[in-house]
Amino acid sequence: MRRPCLAVGLLAFFCATEAALAADLRPAHTYSIVARDPATGQLGVAVQSHWFSVGSAVVWAEAGVGAVATQSFTEPSYGPLGLALMRAGRSAQQTLTGLVAADPDSAVRQVAMIDSRGGVAAHTGKRCIPEAGQHVGENYSAQANLMLRATVWDAMAGAFESTSGDLAERLMAALEAAQREGGDIRGRQSAALLVVSGTPSGKPWADRVFELRVEDSPEPLVELRRLLGVARAYQHMNAGDDAATAGDMERASREYGAAEALVPDNLEMVYWHAVALASSGGVDEALPLFKKVFAADGNWLILTPRLPKVGLLPDDPALLQKILAAAP
Repeated sequence: MRRPCLAVGLLAFFCATEAALAADLRPAHTYSIVARDPATGQLGVAVQSHWFSVGSAVVWAEAGVGAVATQSFTEPSYGPLGLALMRAGRSAQQTLTGLVAADPDSAVRQVAMIDSRGGVAAHTGKRCIPEAGQHVGENYSAQANLMLRATVWDAMAGAFESTSGDLAERLMAALEAAQREGGDIRGRQSAALLVVSGTPSGKPWADRVFELRVEDSPEPLVELRRLLGVARAYQHMNAGDDAATAGDMERASREYGAAEALVPDNLEMVYWHAVALASSGGVDEALPLFKKVFAADGNWLILTPRLPKVGLLPDDPALLQKILAAAP
């Protein structure tokens, strides 16, 4: 028998969706971590599971609000409802307590939340498949169910606490520690990592520091680690583009160079680094880079004469000829 709901304020919101909370028993058994970086205010959540596209249901975060991981027999609405309540001023603990109370299937849920002040809450239902448990620490919670060993969540906590670097690096270290401890008893299939900024800009798309998903892979954490490196490289590329647009070609060259160092086989990064060098008087440094790109793909040679027309290379025929002569 369904218990009555008190339609007061935001309680009306999740009470109205109580039927939805009970409707979906998607078995995303998994391990995850939610966390906050007190230095930057960044909020994040990361997960791995032996289930397709685990990130599409488990991970939720909003800049300046909080982060949520909802798993076991997953009810995705814990994500948007949890963020809505924390956005309205509820703590992570108040939010989770209210949502669990409204969920008739709370015994099969595993959920963790962290708010923008670092408040943490976690729930592991009594019918989550063993091994299942959680480790709540300062500014984080690690949780897991259907694990090979009951040591997984503590291993995640230890890795998160002992790893240096930014929030994404520490989240990644926690996932890798879980896998070393045995991880999901069924194996592995997908993973995701989401980090948002500490202060909302009013542009949610700009607040996502990292948003990475591996939908289906025999080694999802290996791929997630690779994608994190590529994402860091493209952050440098974007900074280089911004600098070039502002006419600061010296800074653009530095940023493109940093990107290329992270992903040296990416031809586009090498190419725009070369363009930045040539545009700022460093054509002799740029020529070996142009040569490398032109040798690998002739389409970049076709593209290059178009750049002076839009201000991405100086309108200097002698310079352009020198660059094109670098082609094999």
